[in-house]
Amino acid sequence: MKAKRGFTLVEILIVVVILGILAAIVIPQFTEASTEAKLSSLCSDLQTVRSQIELYKVQHNDKLPGAGGASFEDAMTSTTGTDVDGDAWVDLVTSGTKYGPYLQQIPTNSFNQFATVRIDGADPGANTHGWRFNTTNGDFRADDDYDQDGDGTPGDHTTL
Repeated sequence: MKAKRGFTLVEILIVVVILGILAAIVIPQFTEASTEAKLSSLCSDLQTVRSQIELYKVQHNDKLPGAGGASFEDAMTSTTGTDVDGDAWVDLVTSGTKYGPYLQQIPTNSFNQFATVRIDGADPGANTHGWRFNTTNGDFRADDDYDQDGDGTPGDHTTL
């Protein structure tokens, strides 16, 4: 008589339970890595935009983007550029130097997926735009409701 080969129900259940325990340990690691990647991307974007704002100020006699005739987004991304006063560059024949563009496009905030800039608190409330820009002091921050340290205060990472 031949002996039956195969796994018993108990053996299969033990394997399934072990796999479930391993999955419960590994899956939260991936979630944390995803959040860390978003935060790293946000830090990089903030550093890039802030450095380009500083370059704009140097080239425009300490004026902030948006202080001239061009809006913040146009001053930073327009392929036609701006003149020293921050007005949109009209004509290549115009005397003076053409400055910009400083960014190809406004980056997308990795936490809320918006690439728009809220100026001086227009449209109040976090998470309505990707970024916020203060035209008084040149402060550029993320405009989302991500709570980095879990203390109930959204937007903790905006000071990065």
